[in-house]
Amino acid sequence: MISRTTIDLVFETARVEEVIGEFVQLKKAGSNFKGLSPFSDERSPSFMVSPVKGIWKDFSTGKGGNAVSFLMEHEHYSYPEAIRYLAKKYNIEIDEIEQTDEQKQHADERESMYLVSEFARDYFQKILLEDEQGKAIGLSYFKERGFTDETIKKFQLGYSLNEWDAFTNEALNKGYNLKYLESTGLSIVKQELLAPNGTKQFDRFKGRVLFPIHSMSGRVLGFGGRILVNDKKAAKYLNSPDSDIYHKSNVLYGIHYAKQSIAKEDTCYLVEGYTDVISMSQAGVENVVASSGTALTENQIRLINRLTKNITILFDGDAAGIRASIRGIDLILEQGMNVRVLMFPDGDDPDSFSKRVSKEELIDYLKNNSQDFINFKVSLLMDEAKNDPVKKAGLIRDIVISISKIPDRIQQEVYVKECSRIMDISESVLFSELAQLNSKVQRDNASKPAQKSQVKSAPVSSPSQDPNEPPIEFLYPEAAQFQKTPSVQKVDELEKYEREIVRILLLYGNNSDEFEDYVAEDAVDENGRRLKKEKFINVVSKEIYLSLQEDEIEFATKLFREVYFEVINHLNQDEIISIDGLVNHPNSEISNLVTSILMDDEKYVLSDWDKKGIPVKKGIDVQTKAVLDAIYNLRRVLIEQKIKSLIGEMSESERDFTLENITNYTQLKIRLAERLNRVV
Repeated sequence: MISRTTIDLVFETARVEEVIGEFVQLKKAGSNFKGLSPFSDERSPSFMVSPVKGIWKDFSTGKGGNAVSFLMEHEHYSYPEAIRYLAKKYNIEIDEIEQTDEQKQHADERESMYLVSEFARDYFQKILLEDEQGKAIGLSYFKERGFTDETIKKFQLGYSLNEWDAFTNEALNKGYNLKYLESTGLSIVKQELLAPNGTKQFDRFKGRVLFPIHSMSGRVLGFGGRILVNDKKAAKYLNSPDSDIYHKSNVLYGIHYAKQSIAKEDTCYLVEGYTDVISMSQAGVENVVASSGTALTENQIRLINRLTKNITILFDGDAAGIRASIRGIDLILEQGMNVRVLMFPDGDDPDSFSKRVSKEELIDYLKNNSQDFINFKVSLLMDEAKNDPVKKAGLIRDIVISISKIPDRIQQEVYVKECSRIMDISESVLFSELAQLNSKVQRDNASKPAQKSQVKSAPVSSPSQDPNEPPIEFLYPEAAQFQKTPSVQKVDELEKYEREIVRILLLYGNNSDEFEDYVAEDAVDENGRRLKKEKFINVVSKEIYLSLQEDEIEFATKLFREVYFEVINHLNQDEIISIDGLVNHPNSEISNLVTSILMDDEKYVLSDWDKKGIPVKKGIDVQTKAVLDAIYNLRRVLIEQKIKSLIGEMSESERDFTLENITNYTQLKIRLAERLNRVV
């Protein structure tokens, strides 16, 4: 594990404009740099880098952060991978936190397996390109498949000599340990009494062309090998066995090469084999990955989900293979992703079709011939079901089961209506079937043992609630008291004022300013209120904290609440808000929000409005009114919710009590309006 000292040194040393400048062409714009967004197609620059603040912001997509977050977004590195990349770039020695002997041994063994795999990749490609047997057999095969020299080198394709132990002996001669050759599956070791050391070893991929399988960050995890001779006793394709570094159910072939294109195009094409990926990439469609002949798994889907919500599965005409892949559609739907399906013409697969047509024709076909999963299932199974009512009912039920996998209830309803139209069956029947399935899922979930981390009193989410987030009432207990179903408008208002409070804390929280508040006194005013104004000096962040604590107000928006807690934590520990600590926060959502707020003013630089004679007011001046207005408005929204809730819940038996409460809240609302100079 990388030590905190190393991480801090990386953040202190890395210059955001230098790091991003390796991937984006930047031009000077005042004290900042600007350029075209690397995350979207655009002709005018919306990408801004601030060397002074050490952050970047892409106004076309809303993404932003520091040098580390850029590498995580653009190169799709994990946090440790990004730190290691920058440490290497700036020649910073990585200090590892003290580990147990067992942990060190395990880490060393994994690294040794990576090194052996990378040696094998280089060795196999060298054999392919330089050895006579490699060129005559392996290279000829790839050329016959239509792969160019550039493509062969890009995908690091190789060949293993048709000899029992050529690779193993070469690796041993280079000093690599047989233990790691065996644990990666590159060599097979068997006990043999007559052998000099009691064992005999030979190459797993003897006589095969090889496709290295990479992690998302580009490390070699394993290999896929294809045999080139007709041998009924040998498998046509052979993969590395599962190991400490390679688990085929967690890996997608081509993800390392496709990740940027997937993120940029906001869609991923999923194919079956290695050559499908390579041929489509060579044809100009780079956002394509393969499940490598295995059934699609949840972990593979999550890899894609990090890059896009949209998947299109590409099938050839093999009906048996298609039916076997239908389960994968339901898995994709369960992850809350959008899935479409595309069939190639008879006799074609992604590999052959991409070679037979031009790039423009390929892109056009992919764009115009994909179907949603309902139309796909109907077109696939309807022929055999149309004359059999029982089979047709089974098909309809199968489609509804797929719809039930979708977490979003609004999407469920849209697909039910589509299914009703296509299958000529009433919506009410489909909704009834869907309701039964949803109820069964809820019963099954309820019967499972509760996890320790779950809060027993968490309310049940509403139909439109995101299942990945707790309900708004759980996030914000005050809102649950004030209003059972807060309107969208009020929730938006809460977010608006919560963001304003966070913005003031980030920009001005460490400053001191003069405040005023109403305090009690002996004399009463004409309305019976014993109030007077009192002025005092306080730190902005402390004044906000005390005001929110006084009313026991907690932020409704999860992300704003997390940033607020981080701010309070800084104040409790150091009595000052560390902006660098928030910008460089390991939680990318927090880092992104903080960066967005800090870069709000910079977007005006992109349009050069000042040069055009259009004055731009940037930010706000710290003043009592700016701080208190945000707090008073937050209180006002909560009070309005409470009043609306009381009106909606009023019963005849408690009418007088409820009316009294409404009157009290209304008077409080009027007093807040006076402070805000609003008319009620």
